[in-house]
Amino acid sequence: MWFTASRTRPVFLGQAPVAGRVLAAAYLDSSTVRAPWLSLPEPLAMRHPQFLRDVSAFAADLRRTGQLEAARADSIARIAVREAYHRRIPPALVLGVMLTENDGFKRDARSNVGALGLMQIMPRVWTPNLGPILGRNLKDDETNLRYGVYILKHFAKRTADTLDAKAVTRIALLGYNGCVRGSNTPNCRAYPERVRQHVDESAQTICSGRDFHECVALPLWAALRDTTTPTAPRSEPIAPAGAVNPAAAPVAKTASRGALSDWLGGFVAERQGLRALR
Repeated sequence: MWFTASRTRPVFLGQAPVAGRVLAAAYLDSSTVRAPWLSLPEPLAMRHPQFLRDVSAFAADLRRTGQLEAARADSIARIAVREAYHRRIPPALVLGVMLTENDGFKRDARSNVGALGLMQIMPRVWTPNLGPILGRNLKDDETNLRYGVYILKHFAKRTADTLDAKAVTRIALLGYNGCVRGSNTPNCRAYPERVRQHVDESAQTICSGRDFHECVALPLWAALRDTTTPTAPRSEPIAPAGAVNPAAAPVAKTASRGALSDWLGGFVAERQGLRALR
């Protein structure tokens, strides 16, 4: 009997971590061609033909907004998809958050609470610990996207073991928006729905006709519950956006299983003495 992750409560629901891995494995088996970042080690995923297709599709969706010239759309797309593959989150989720936060794509955009850039990053919250790793210039597209994708993955990883893919995405987006305890922005609980609408309306090429559940929620849920994807050692830092070559993609660095290394992924091994993030 087949069942989906979000609509059926199997008899072993009490063993949610095990159940989640079983369901994730079934989903991953069918996703390699469409989403190689889900089931392949990073170097192989970035050499997969789908990587360049995703970059091209992301750029097409950006150009369709009418807010970007072609060169910058291509640059943002390459950075965003590369970072999404690196952190193992759906590229369409990055696009949806970007459109929700800064649909004018202004590098120097600053919110009334001080959030900056494409993904509206709060410098006082994130740069003290991540600055030495990801950089501090949040008006730079590449730096800002590195932060944004990292933060999305950070909050997604905080979700408890659950079989509800929709809940995982909602919790991650509420965390990204700072809507965790109480409310620090008006109508912050509506944020996940706003992101969903942007994905459904504007991520037409990158999602290839799939709705938010199929294009974002299910892949994100599966990535969080898959613990079998191997990570190859990284021999060099991640290449700049314009230098990514799928035939010679950077090799992923093995991170230790400690909380800090797991949190910061491939960047951590290059830095010593960085205090653990809480």
